[in-house]
Amino acid sequence: MKFNLKLIVLFLFCGLLSYGQGQKDYQPSPQNLEARQWFKEARFGLFVHWGVYSILGDGEWVMNNQNIPIDAYEKLPAFFNPIGFDADEWVQMAKDAGMKYITITSRHHDGFSMFDTKANTYNIVDSAPYGKDVLKELADACRKEGIKLFFYYSLLDWHNDDYFPRGRTGNNIPGRGEGDWKKYIAFMKTQLRELLTNYGDIAGIWFDGHWDQKQWDGKSFGKLQVDWHYDEIYKLIHDLQPHCLIGNNHHLAPIEGEDFQMFEKDLPGKNTTGWGTSATDIGQLPLEVCETINGSWGFNLQDRKHKSREELIHYMVKAAGYGSNLLLNVGPMPNGKIQDEHKASLKELGIWMRENGETIYGTSAGPIPPTEKRASTQKGKTIYLHILDQSNKVFLEDFYQQIENVKLFRDKTVLKHQQNEFGLLIQVPEGKIDKADTILEIVLK
Repeated sequence: MKFNLKLIVLFLFCGLLSYGQGQKDYQPSPQNLEARQWFKEARFGLFVHWGVYSILGDGEWVMNNQNIPIDAYEKLPAFFNPIGFDADEWVQMAKDAGMKYITITSRHHDGFSMFDTKANTYNIVDSAPYGKDVLKELADACRKEGIKLFFYYSLLDWHNDDYFPRGRTGNNIPGRGEGDWKKYIAFMKTQLRELLTNYGDIAGIWFDGHWDQKQWDGKSFGKLQVDWHYDEIYKLIHDLQPHCLIGNNHHLAPIEGEDFQMFEKDLPGKNTTGWGTSATDIGQLPLEVCETINGSWGFNLQDRKHKSREELIHYMVKAAGYGSNLLLNVGPMPNGKIQDEHKASLKELGIWMRENGETIYGTSAGPIPPTEKRASTQKGKTIYLHILDQSNKVFLEDFYQQIENVKLFRDKTVLKHQQNEFGLLIQVPEGKIDKADTILEIVLK
């Protein structure tokens, strides 16, 4: 293999620059370490992408994708009156699905805030007829039901002139002006302080948009154009709420001061998208995979790519097989309701999790790496083998651990198995195969 020395040097430089922007000498508090452990065991959360973009029914990037002028886009809040929003209903839906936490967009790339901020008037309370703080309602509902709440927060902003220099996106949106980067950092710090002081205990902040300020030459990312002031921002968050977990969707190895690592629309280290995180960039922090329930993050009227029950179960199992949580997204409609198809899917997942959650919650990655055919999780001396391809004969090559017994998880039927110098062969009766996932228990001595 021929290496490009210049690219290697550039990659190392960018990595050092990214690390240099973190919270220096960060030592997580005992509360933070406890929160990390809870997060690792939670395994399943609800992602919510919701904003004024839902009115146009074309996803959360519609402002950029259609190059909608600033003055035209600013008309949308006047139409945003989600009288169908019911925070208690949302939280109950998530809880019934087996989810342990909710992550919701507090401000997305279009710059519109979904909470009562004093940093500007471009928010749901001051600029929309709804006039109520949906994050406050959701925080109260989550607290009642014991569901943790995370806030997604966009680092980039297509609306605020102080987001300057501009990044790689939104540059063809008419009406964007020039401003002061230091004022933008101050604006973000004001909003983050509000989010962490006005809504009770917040489980985490989910940053997105770092990548917008990395130069792109068509083949690879170059250096950052700006200083994100993560040293100040991360410290602010940890000072206000020491238990609050910080994650950043920058598609890099973890930066100092972060508490969990996320992977967008990809299992850890797979990078099928081309802009994801490679296997070498996986750190030692708790992991989270985020994925859409259809093909879009925000409400998309014409999106028909709704994932089947089997697809969703398989993604859940594979994520857990990598020792990762799954953050599954819905994009509510402009009236505040969630699509019936998505509610039905979450209901089915909830039924499956009530029956099989023991093999997901509180587990670690198992010894058999996830493939299209199978995945494994482990809890103590019990390995949960998830058979995803309906095979009734399973061979685990080079499996040499001493076994107490092998049985079906569902009804504890003892299964025939044979172990030799080549590995472990297990036979499952034909009538015991599950269409979505046949789960076996391999109990070690």
